[in-house]
Amino acid sequence: MGEQVTRLVPGWDGRYFEDFTVGDVYRHPLGRTVLPTDNSWFTLLTQNTAPLHFDANYAAQTTWRRPLVDSTFTLALVTGQSVTDVSQHVFANLGWDEVRMPAPVFEGDTIYSASEVSTARASRSHSDAGVVTVRTTGFNQDGVTVISFLRTVMVYRRGLGPVTRPPVEDQPTATAPEAQTTISAEQAR
Repeated sequence: MGEQVTRLVPGWDGRYFEDFTVGDVYRHPLGRTVLPTDNSWFTLLTQNTAPLHFDANYAAQTTWRRPLVDSTFTLALVTGQSVTDVSQHVFANLGWDEVRMPAPVFEGDTIYSASEVSTARASRSHSDAGVVTVRTTGFNQDGVTVISFLRTVMVYRRGLGPVTRPPVEDQPTATAPEAQTTISAEQAR
């Protein structure tokens, strides 16, 4: 048998400042179904006392007839979905602007998202980073937009930020000749 050669193939590591181009659109890879537990826990953890989010009996008496998902959960979820494409190498999150929620999110909805690069410029205060603004849109399983916002982040330049994972030790790809042993066909059975 010949030598087995191992080849390390890097996975997606996120964008650095140099990778952003105004007008590019990133369709974020993961959707997420909102569970009743997500809604009630997030609402109660953040001390939101509006029963519309965690009291099904109360919610049944409203226009919605069912619990409405806490809007700050929706903002957090869609922001999180964008990290792999927008802020994996974040220096600092600078803010959200123009947050709009044109349609409600309900328990059981699956949320997807995409971001379009609006601006990208070198940072004036940190030479190791740039400032990027994206317009992110979240939509449900029916394609209905449920949230949109501008998000501005400072992102490291390639090679100037923290190392995201330690280097991999070199792995031997073949057995050294002195360690090889010869066995007969009879011994192999």
